[in-house]
Amino acid sequence: MVETANSTERHALTLKVNEIFHSIQGEGTYALYPCIFIRLTGCNLRCTWCDTTYSFFEGQGQSLAEIAAQVAGFNANLAEITGGEPLLQKNVYALMDMLAEQGKKVLLETSGSILIDRVPQYVHIILDMKAPGSAEDAKNKYENLSLLKRTDDLKIVVTNRADFDFALDLAARHNLATKLDRPAIVQPAFGQLEPVELGEWIKDSTVPLRMGMQLHKYIYEPTLRAV
Repeated sequence: MVETANSTERHALTLKVNEIFHSIQGEGTYALYPCIFIRLTGCNLRCTWCDTTYSFFEGQGQSLAEIAAQVAGFNANLAEITGGEPLLQKNVYALMDMLAEQGKKVLLETSGSILIDRVPQYVHIILDMKAPGSAEDAKNKYENLSLLKRTDDLKIVVTNRADFDFALDLAARHNLATKLDRPAIVQPAFGQLEPVELGEWIKDSTVPLRMGMQLHKYIYEPTLRAV
């Protein structure tokens, strides 16, 4: 295929990449499907329960052409851009386009701290709004809730009952049950809240919610990277 000048220039764009790997998606609507993960370096938050602190600084620059070559080597239709916080890097939008052109269903995991208004409509967004237990809830941009598509996911990681009450209030106050096709996900912080306890809270709730789990931490040894 003959490349245009614009596509050649795009392939030369760079991103600081922490890791690229093929695994089983552990969270959200696409849980348990094979997925290619592109983890970008850098984060503007320091959540107390973060399990990818190595992504804050570790990584190296790669061109979009180099990323595309690695993605093409994996057998999966799903590709998730994650971090860190992937929207900190301006060339991430070109990466989304490139992945879509490769025929991938593109997922984006992003915090609630950066506006998602530039994310293309074909991208499935997993918006991770921060509860008080993260110590970063003051950085939530609540206008993002009105930018979500009906098919997107909203996730809230909870460490205790106060965080769960935050999730209840968020879902009720923003009428999320009518804005999204599926209820908001509440997910226990791994090792800090027992899933069975969260499950009981959800069962007793009059606000529609669904329980999330980091299933990859049950499939694989939970301290492993690139799984």
